[in-house]
Amino acid sequence: MSEPVDKAAAEARACGRLLQKAPRSEILRRYASLLNEQAGNIFAANQLDLEREEDTNLKKRLKFDQSKLDSVLSGIDTLAAMPEVLGTVELATKLDTGLVLERVRTPIGVLAIIFEARPDALPQIAALAIKSGNAALLKGGKEAGQTNALLFALLREALGAYAPAFHLFEGREAVEAMLKSKDIDLIIPRGSKELVTYIQKNTQIPVLGHADGICHIYIDDTYENESEEALALVLDAKLTYPAACNSLECLLLDKKLSAAFKLKLCQELVSNQVELRLTPSLYQLLESQSFFQPSLCKRALASDFGYEFGAAILAVEEVDGLDAAITHINTFGSGHTDALLSESPASFERFFQGVDSASVYHNCSTRFADGFRYGFGAEVGISTGRMPPRGPVGVEGLLTYKYRLRGAGHITAPYGKSKQFMHESISIN
Repeated sequence: MSEPVDKAAAEARACGRLLQKAPRSEILRRYASLLNEQAGNIFAANQLDLEREEDTNLKKRLKFDQSKLDSVLSGIDTLAAMPEVLGTVELATKLDTGLVLERVRTPIGVLAIIFEARPDALPQIAALAIKSGNAALLKGGKEAGQTNALLFALLREALGAYAPAFHLFEGREAVEAMLKSKDIDLIIPRGSKELVTYIQKNTQIPVLGHADGICHIYIDDTYENESEEALALVLDAKLTYPAACNSLECLLLDKKLSAAFKLKLCQELVSNQVELRLTPSLYQLLESQSFFQPSLCKRALASDFGYEFGAAILAVEEVDGLDAAITHINTFGSGHTDALLSESPASFERFFQGVDSASVYHNCSTRFADGFRYGFGAEVGISTGRMPPRGPVGVEGLLTYKYRLRGAGHITAPYGKSKQFMHESISIN
């Protein structure tokens, strides 16, 4: 640990107050320019990290190539071009003549972002912190040490005089210090279920994030004639990035759907090398088919429902109607993202009201649950709790508010006696 966490947090808070008035969009554009100019050096540093790593799956997350850089740059450019939210008034009330109350958006303060393996998370998260006027302590995984160090050095260069608002740490001892710090306002973990769960259980600081991404798609009987669209949606949700937290983990099929529909869907999944975990009725339906493969068509266990596979594996179950689907999702889901494929708008309204998830979709892939795809520029993570912010968390999710009251010598004593409050809502442009 290069410096005590509490000292860094205090320094970050002091500089963060100055950052609120800084030309933050200009800083973001400068950072994007530096990242683009130093692309070759970034890739070289990343190669050093990759050469030291032996885990194939970890290497996929660790790799920082042109495609990931382009995504980072696009997100930063989007953030830089977004209208200013910090300092804006979201509510205004005239309490009396010359006495006006306003609710003003302000930064949370000092964020601690703890992330594993993925070096592209550093510039994405830092850019969101800058845009929202928050200071941040960043703790990256040691496996991405070379890449993180260079990305952070370029960040500090872009920040200039505001560089002390950001600090980078490595090592387990830094995590432990962050969890105990009195100077950190919010912790955002980005990584494995084990990491998130550990942090949630070992700190009294508020934690924003999710431990599981257990996403469902329910197909009702009105979608019988849309088998091609259903197939495209399911394949997109499961296979575009199986390890993603917004990837499909459980497919619910209405019992009223025809056997032909179910067989066509399952056959295509098997042909795409998706391992199916099937409930008894579906296993029996598939067992006699020519495409049946024991290695890809397996009997489901109770533990397969409510489980995040993070791979090309899909639990499949039949349900008896919309209410049963809603009950199943609320029982086994993680509150992340769930979708209904249906031709009935009324059914979707019931589904939307009944499913207690941060994102609830109608006739689209669960993979849309992403800050960039939502137009937020980037995200610090996805929150599945019931309290806001929920879902992909962008700039607005990193803001809180203060109440600003302007008066002209007003005192409370006369109100309720000789005077009454006006309480007139003021329109906000």
